[in-house]
Amino acid sequence: MSSGLAPRRRFTLLAAAAAAGALTLSACSGDGTTSGGGGNTNFVTGNSGISTVPRGERTDAPKLDGTTLEGEPLDISDYRGKVVVLNVWGSWCGPCRLEAKHFAKVSKETEGQGIQFVGINTQDTQRSLAINFEKDYGVTYPSLYDPTGKLLLRFPKGTLNLQTIPSTVVIDRDGKIAARKLGGLDAEKLHEMIDPLIAEK
Repeated sequence: MSSGLAPRRRFTLLAAAAAAGALTLSACSGDGTTSGGGGNTNFVTGNSGISTVPRGERTDAPKLDGTTLEGEPLDISDYRGKVVVLNVWGSWCGPCRLEAKHFAKVSKETEGQGIQFVGINTQDTQRSLAINFEKDYGVTYPSLYDPTGKLLLRFPKGTLNLQTIPSTVVIDRDGKIAARKLGGLDAEKLHEMIDPLIAEK
C-alpha cells in the first residue's frame, strides 16, 4: 500500500518544490535588486519598489535607436535635455494592459514639462498587434519596435531583463539612468518616479 502512495507523494513534493522555485524566481525578477546580477548600477530600491540613483552616481544610458512601430527612425539621444521615460511592454503582456492607461494619462498630464515618453515594444512578432494595443489604450507617444529584445541588452548588466515585462527606466536630462521599476506602475507610482526628476534643474 505504501508503495502505491510513494509516487503520488513524490510528485506532490516535486510540484511543491517547483512552485517554491517559481516564487523565488519571480521575487528575484520583481524586486530589482538581483535581476541580471553583477551589474554596478548604483540603484537604491525604496519601499515602493522604485529604484533610484543619486544624481552624482548615475551611469550613462546606452545608445537606443531603431525604428518605431510605424517604421519611422527614432534615436533616444535626440531627446537629450529632456527627462525620458522608457516603458518596456508587449501586447501579449497582461500587466502591460493594466498599466497602459496610466502611462497614457501621465504622458498627457506632463506635456510641456520637459519630459518625453517612449515605449520599447518587445517580443511582439507582428507590429500590427502592438499598434492596435496602443490605439486601444490611447497611447500617443512613440514606441521603438524591438521584437528580439536586443535594445534591452544594451543596458548595463542588472538594469533590465526580458523576464520582467513591463519595466520602466527613466533617463535624466543629462542622458543618465536615474530610476527604474521592474513590474507595472499606476499613475500615482509613475508620478512618484518621475516628478523628482522633472524638478531637477
